[in-house]
Amino acid sequence: MFCYLFFVFLLFNEAFAAKHAKPVVQWQTLSGDAPLVIARGGYSGLFPDSSQFAYQFALSTSLSDVVLFCDLQLTKDGAGFCHSGLQLDNSTTISQAFPKGQKTYPVNGEDVTGWFAIDYVSKVLFDKVSLIQGIFSRPSVFDNSQSMMRVEDVVAVQPPLFWLNVEYANFFKQHKLDIAEYTLGLSNQMPIDFISSPEINFLKGLSGKVNARNTRLIFKFLKADKTEPSTKKTYSSLLKDLPMIKSFSSGILVPKEYIWPVGKDLYLEPATTLVLDAHKLGLEVYAYGFANDAPASYNYSYDPSTEYLQFVDNSDFSVDGVLTDFPSTASQAVACLAHNKKNIPPPIKDKPLIISHNGASGVYAGCTDLAYQQAVNDGADIIDCSVQMTKDGVAFCLDSADVSQTTTAMTSFMSHSTVIPEIQKDNGIYSFDLTWAEIQTLKPSQTRLPSSGLSRNPAMQNAGKLMTLPEFLDFAKNSSVPGILISIENAAYLASKQGLDIVNTVMSNLTAASYDQQTLQQVYIQSDDTSVLEKFKSVSTYKRVLMIKESISDAPKPSVTEIKQFADAVNLPRSSLVAYSDFFLSGFTPVAKEMFAANISVFVSVLRNEFMALAFDYFSDPTVEVATYVLGLGLDGVVTEYPATASSYMRSPCFYSDADLPYTILAAQPGSLLQLAPPDALPPAQPPAPVLQPADVDDPPLPPVVKNSNNDPAHPSPPASSLPSSPPNHASLVTVTSSLSFFIVFFSFMYLHFSCH
Repeated sequence: MFCYLFFVFLLFNEAFAAKHAKPVVQWQTLSGDAPLVIARGGYSGLFPDSSQFAYQFALSTSLSDVVLFCDLQLTKDGAGFCHSGLQLDNSTTISQAFPKGQKTYPVNGEDVTGWFAIDYVSKVLFDKVSLIQGIFSRPSVFDNSQSMMRVEDVVAVQPPLFWLNVEYANFFKQHKLDIAEYTLGLSNQMPIDFISSPEINFLKGLSGKVNARNTRLIFKFLKADKTEPSTKKTYSSLLKDLPMIKSFSSGILVPKEYIWPVGKDLYLEPATTLVLDAHKLGLEVYAYGFANDAPASYNYSYDPSTEYLQFVDNSDFSVDGVLTDFPSTASQAVACLAHNKKNIPPPIKDKPLIISHNGASGVYAGCTDLAYQQAVNDGADIIDCSVQMTKDGVAFCLDSADVSQTTTAMTSFMSHSTVIPEIQKDNGIYSFDLTWAEIQTLKPSQTRLPSSGLSRNPAMQNAGKLMTLPEFLDFAKNSSVPGILISIENAAYLASKQGLDIVNTVMSNLTAASYDQQTLQQVYIQSDDTSVLEKFKSVSTYKRVLMIKESISDAPKPSVTEIKQFADAVNLPRSSLVAYSDFFLSGFTPVAKEMFAANISVFVSVLRNEFMALAFDYFSDPTVEVATYVLGLGLDGVVTEYPATASSYMRSPCFYSDADLPYTILAAQPGSLLQLAPPDALPPAQPPAPVLQPADVDDPPLPPVVKNSNNDPAHPSPPASSLPSSPPNHASLVTVTSSLSFFIVFFSFMYLHFSCH
């Protein structure tokens, strides 16, 4: 185990190692240097907090000057070890080892119940208690395999910088443990670059006794309404007296909300002046509370890198460091993604395409004018329209023929609900049972990540308007995107049962917009039906994409040969390209290579930013997933609901393989994390997905279009109407309070997420 662990960490170290000096950039930190990345308990977002794995992984995957953060605790016999939080029962096996050891102690005026280190001597604690993951949504396969680490053991891994946090000095003093003397003794024996505490008397006691040139004293602010034990003042009142804080410390460590407040509606409020005020006094400012799997504000669109950039790369200030459970994401924000807003990357031949999924549907309701404009603003190369048909023959863009999923149809047309097995097994309200006039009475509705309960941009839940296909084509032609993707489904059913010729409608609309006679914008025609793709073969400038919705584990040559007859590219689900074992990646499938061998382009869909949609190997970071598909597998395009995330990565210097940088963003290595887990903790092996057979590819010819009185030629697709050239940016919109039902779901989830932290 440990030999393999060393190999994996060595592999990461080689991949992330600095080979060239980083270009000089002037930051708005107090020193003008890049902000520090501080790893709380190591890489605690993945491994048990303050474990050997966590600290070593943080060193291996972060910037070369990463700071290892240790929350100091003392045992009954005065031995120091690193552990976040005074109670041990949520993140160790102590309650199993000592089931009768629960006690209640007063801590800063409040009774706290649990298992405490002060009740056990070090030998018993280190020999009989193991570390476990303290947050339910994080992997548990690394539990019970590591002991708590003494402070000396953490320093022995040779961190570039070391931070010691003393959270409960007064508590230990009450139990006759002098943590101040212990800390001073440590500082004389080993390098400690930072010492922080939320207790003023503790820091004042160290001031003048530690070497100020080698060790910085940092005052830690707790929640604003909490009381500081030395002065009996709230932290909010102490915040108003920064000159007093400056008298005994060189910096402050504050909750991130002290800098960028988040309202009750989970939207950002204007930044405070704290960083600017502190910098004027010569105080450094470090922010804490960062975790990729703890959604902070809708403004960040579930992209943790965006949150870090808000603190280090805004136009007014930069914090001097961020304390995080996921140091690799903070590292990439600092080293790769910051200072790129005005960066226009050089053109790259065959750069992977960023393809929207219903526009930027992670930000606005899908297939609306706002979603498409946001996709363009966010750097999408291809914007998409999934074509649906109305009862009176109007083609328009919507993700599904079932309008109840993405509009407010349930409130108006419940009587139209029916089951159509050819389309889906569940009840639905279908576009072809409504006229375009009826569709226009509906409001679009933004979807949520399935089974997550997490809303995306509730202030704009029903904003925007749906677009007809001609409107979409007109919008795309007048935008800067290099191409469009038109998706067609249910063609056989529409022709044979509804008398609607979706194929001819799409083709005639494209011709009317002159897309068949221009080469400035590439047209992709996508369908899960090869007979539909065959219909578009006559227009040589169109590229055809076969969507294979079902997961496959292999694509033998006869199947690939069959695809080649109909398509230039395939659009595959993520699980057809990367094999999963529970929430871990277990390996790459051969499917991408098999397609490439036949000169078939490969797209992957659908990428989403929410951490619940990401394998653990991606570190709850959607940028790492994008890098895995475009760098690890060499795919030709990613289909995403958040084009901004893929665009931010692909326009960063870390996207270029020949860039001279001290850090880069790497693809995940499927299977590497699983091999660090004890064999008895591994998830059960899952059977492989089916192999794609030639018969799965070839579809029967499309049936003739039946006569239908509802499909009246007197009702052609309406002309394109004028669209807003620049809809309001979602980050600056006037926000409204979300519905009570959402907050019940959201905060129930957050309670479960952090209940054992």
